[in-house]
Amino acid sequence: MKKIIVTGGAGFVGTNLINFLLKKTKYNIISLDNYSSGTKKNHIKNSRVKYIKCNTSDISKVIKIPNNIKTVFHFGEFSRIYQSFLKMNECLDSNSIGSNAVFNFCLKNKIKLIYSATSASLGNMGKDKNLSPYAFTKAKNLELLENLKKWFKFKYEVIYFYNVYGPFQICRGKMSTVIGIFEDHYKNNKPLPVVKPGSQMRRFTHIDDTISICYLAWKKNLCRHYSISNKKSYSILEVAKMFKTKYKFLPKRAGERYASALKDKNLSNKIFKYFGKKNLKDYIKVFLENN
Repeated sequence: MKKIIVTGGAGFVGTNLINFLLKKTKYNIISLDNYSSGTKKNHIKNSRVKYIKCNTSDISKVIKIPNNIKTVFHFGEFSRIYQSFLKMNECLDSNSIGSNAVFNFCLKNKIKLIYSATSASLGNMGKDKNLSPYAFTKAKNLELLENLKKWFKFKYEVIYFYNVYGPFQICRGKMSTVIGIFEDHYKNNKPLPVVKPGSQMRRFTHIDDTISICYLAWKKNLCRHYSISNKKSYSILEVAKMFKTKYKFLPKRAGERYASALKDKNLSNKIFKYFGKKNLKDYIKVFLENN
């Protein structure tokens, strides 16, 4: 039987995706993860899932029989804006060298690619693509994919993520998410940290909505660009206030985005926009009731 590869399979999005694929398909799944942000605690105990520790740059060395692979969901990249200034080489290794290896693996073996893009690379009407090493690498990867399609008729789907939150999100450490940080600080009676000025707008999108569009794109198989976000935007300060507790301001940070809306097109591709069903306010309300 054909198999599906999920890079970053022990991380936040990857774990949720594997759970979803186990329910919706009969495929066996291979997770490739270097555990820079993923964790073995996220491993799903199921005979259909195999976890391999490796860098994505080694995908061709690790996968010995590529003709058994149906699809690669490539979600295993360095995915934090501010941290990409602190760990630029790690960001470049993962998002440039690693992703190039994944693209070549799929191209060479005629394997369908599902790639996670980000609103950070094309947000603010495309003005933010050089705002950080992270945004730069993600924007360049989109250009590369566009050219691979033009040069070699490479088939892939692109899904733009927007500030994803939900089960298995990272709550502590340098790779933690905004909602994860707020939840952790709330549980530990610490003021919620809000990076100045606090007016940065984000379209927080639940992981279930995000995964559903990844699956939809895969099933449709139309070689398109999709975005999945929530219709409602909130500022970071608005979100902090939803937790009904103390918060404190942190100094401004390099690479901070102030808008998150995608432009209607990426390169020559129309972006098919989808909006999530789950609301951040409702999610936080349930969190507060249970904590």
